[in-house]
Amino acid sequence: MSVLTDLSSDLAAVVESVGKVVVRVEGRRRLAASGTVWSADGLVVTASHVVENEENIRVGFPGDDSADAALVGRDPTTDLALLRVSGKPDNAPEWTGVDTLQAGHLALALGRPGRNIRASLGIISALGEEWRTRAGGKVDRYIQADVPAYPGFSGGPLVDAAGTITGLNTSGLLRGSLITIPASTVKQVVGELLARGRILRGYLGVGLQPARLPSEIAKQLSQETGLLVISVESGSPADKAGLVLGDTIVAIGDSVIRRWDDLLYTLAKDLIGIDVVVKIVRAGQLKELTATVGEHP
Repeated sequence: MSVLTDLSSDLAAVVESVGKVVVRVEGRRRLAASGTVWSADGLVVTASHVVENEENIRVGFPGDDSADAALVGRDPTTDLALLRVSGKPDNAPEWTGVDTLQAGHLALALGRPGRNIRASLGIISALGEEWRTRAGGKVDRYIQADVPAYPGFSGGPLVDAAGTITGLNTSGLLRGSLITIPASTVKQVVGELLARGRILRGYLGVGLQPARLPSEIAKQLSQETGLLVISVESGSPADKAGLVLGDTIVAIGDSVIRRWDDLLYTLAKDLIGIDVVVKIVRAGQLKELTATVGEHP
């Protein structure tokens, strides 16, 4: 029994320690959510989907203290938002990489949707490689912990057995699942939001929907679907490149385009201002156009 007692005490100590940097985020009309202190100069990271308001945001600290917060910026593609609070936190947590994590390791999910800290215990159930979200955001590692996703836990941290924060939890990327955005991705997004208040995204200026390719084209390309152009913004990169209604985009450069998220992922910030070859199907024939990728407004 002493082993279980010691483990119980150690877990409670971790919750008490890390709980000092877990805050309440009041940025929507319904249930408040959670946030995690990023730095001692007043920066707090949380999930973008829980910050419905861009004004009148409040952050609640342990105890009864609370402060106004300003939205520095957000990245819906990774479901991250950065806040700056007027009352600076007393503590800054230690964020770490996930290299030491293994499936089966114990993990704690923490949240503060109310006044008091809440905790949920489970194990790391899945670890994977880099992945992209449905909105096209790049996440360095796939981390899923088998912990209950209580309401208001989005924006809170995932903590390893050593008491260090490995990432930020959110239920906004995969429906019904609590996914952890690794610390490395959070760091990259925070850096960009601090620099310009948003994440640079490439832009063509087209409205698209998935469409099946003609059988001969599908066989030739070894792909069954592309993106049908249903609108072209006047003066946009697509318009200047000569894309028209009814074209079907099947590739950009070396990247195959089958679905909407393929396009979002391909149009990364590194392509802004770069000429790319857009392969299309027009009137049953393959054609290539050249477009200069713009910056998403």
